[in-house]
Amino acid sequence: MDRKQKQAEKARPYGLLKPTALGKIPGRFLLHQEALPHLPVPPLQQTLDRYLQMLQPIISEEELNHTQELVAEFRKPGGVGERLQKGLERRAKKTENWLSDWWLKTAYLEYRLPVVVHSSPGVVLPKQDFLDRQGQLRFAAKLIEGILDFKTMIDNETLPVEYMGGKPLCMNQYYQILSSCRIPGPKRDSIVNYAKGKKQSRHITVVHNFQFFELDVYNSDGSPLTTDQLFIQLEKIWNTSLQTNKEPIGILTTNHRNSWAKAYNNLLKDKTNKESVRTIEKSICTVCLDAPMPRVSEDIYKSRVAAQMLHGGGSRWNSGNRWFDKTLQFIIAEDGSCGLVYEHAPSEGPPIVALLDHIVEYTKKPELVRSPMIPLPMPKKLRFNITPEIKNDIEKAKQNLNIMVEDLDVKVMVFHQFGKTFPKSEKISPDAFIQLALQLAYYRMYGHACATYESASLRMFRLGRTDTIRSTSVDSLKFVQSMDNPDKSDQEKADLLRRATQAHREYTDMAIRGNAIDRHLLGLKLQAIEDLVSMPELFMDTAYAVAMHFNLSTSQVPAKTDCVMCFGPVVPDGYGVCYNPMDEHINFAISAFNSCADTNAARMAHYLEKALLDMRILLQSTPKSKL
Repeated sequence: MDRKQKQAEKARPYGLLKPTALGKIPGRFLLHQEALPHLPVPPLQQTLDRYLQMLQPIISEEELNHTQELVAEFRKPGGVGERLQKGLERRAKKTENWLSDWWLKTAYLEYRLPVVVHSSPGVVLPKQDFLDRQGQLRFAAKLIEGILDFKTMIDNETLPVEYMGGKPLCMNQYYQILSSCRIPGPKRDSIVNYAKGKKQSRHITVVHNFQFFELDVYNSDGSPLTTDQLFIQLEKIWNTSLQTNKEPIGILTTNHRNSWAKAYNNLLKDKTNKESVRTIEKSICTVCLDAPMPRVSEDIYKSRVAAQMLHGGGSRWNSGNRWFDKTLQFIIAEDGSCGLVYEHAPSEGPPIVALLDHIVEYTKKPELVRSPMIPLPMPKKLRFNITPEIKNDIEKAKQNLNIMVEDLDVKVMVFHQFGKTFPKSEKISPDAFIQLALQLAYYRMYGHACATYESASLRMFRLGRTDTIRSTSVDSLKFVQSMDNPDKSDQEKADLLRRATQAHREYTDMAIRGNAIDRHLLGLKLQAIEDLVSMPELFMDTAYAVAMHFNLSTSQVPAKTDCVMCFGPVVPDGYGVCYNPMDEHINFAISAFNSCADTNAARMAHYLEKALLDMRILLQSTPKSKL
């Protein structure tokens, strides 16, 4: 490592510093990054036209007329819209990405609801066939070795660059997910990243029975520990934490961010506590060795695991076995269920799933013959001094968490009738097909369309995160209205279905090229706040509130591994839907809140299954039109 790299050893709150400011001689990663285009600011008139178009299927004609007047006012030459647009264009010239800092703050760091359920996604991995502690620890050791193997590619900058449609993608998120952690703050959180510089993290945190351990994963010569060495170390941890810790300190990370920030400052007043918390924050990642869950029938098993990944099952189960602010937490339970939960601020799902795909493949590799063992030091148990005040904070966090756990309704559905090969055989994008099935299911349940969010990757651009694919369109509404209409012929319905999938495809292409409307509108709104001008009426309008109230929040996260990502709804009366389309089946995870009488995850799964099957029958019974 050269001298300049050594200067960059301090952990910095990521998102407030450009990666190029690290004083590092550009390696492969930076050279690749610098060649990427900057995120464009879309033309103002184009966004306003598309905004009105997007509102048509979700608001009344009367509301639309009112909004058209506001848009006309906003778009006047020399008016407020033009001023804000110019501000955005100036910002785009001065920064690497005009959106990324704003997005990190507004979507994540200033969001005050608990990260559990409301922000952090979980991933359910296929059930492993071990059924005891030996198997659990052996698998965990192999998994840790796989993580370190991936980390080597990140450290050496040998991670293969990903492409989408022939274009190279921004790889920055991969460099943010290891050795990083979210830190609670009174109004805004921050993120620290210890992956850079000479004082790189050499340890992971292991949690068992609510107790945290610092486990060094490198030998003194810098080589990573082998599976056998890791297994012995994990066994030591297991044997010294046989009793469940009375005070599950990790529960504090499940609380509302403001309450947690107060408790955090309180906790860190004590020197021992501060050292323990810093050790967790600096670790490469966390590995949670969970207690087995109560046995359930096969059909609800996956849904139960999804809940475990999202929140740990509450204070009586495994929620104390977590540090939810840690970017990556791998979860391995004694009964073979496993997966992970990740703090969303540094990364989207695809880099996380690519890491998982790598690790899962790695765990299948045969063991190599090992050299004689050198005795390893005992992993260090992290101590916490619990004052009455901290105990009180833990109790309050437990109560709030248990309410959240009771409220979350999760259903994992494996749709076995067909996978992505069917829509492909019909020359239809599998993603568009699934999104339309969601539109049809929702329409049949509620009799109207709703604002729908599907995440689109902006990684074609430097530091790109996401924009919104608006799956509800004039075309999708026409199709879902026709589907159960006896006056329409099957051919008409099939044509409307094809037209709607085509419209979805077009919106997706527009979004990944930086021309969608959601982030642009957000940028104009944030520009108004920054310029201290009064908030334009356009953003105070009911239609804007309706457009931003996503009853369906969805994401396609494809993986090689037969897994599924899951996340909570983003509004109290909505659904969170994540799916992984495999060749011959589709994995869905659907969530809703029990406190809302109108939503039900199992009911949505039922309607979704029916929609997918009805759409297949429709296409198979009609010849392909010349659309």
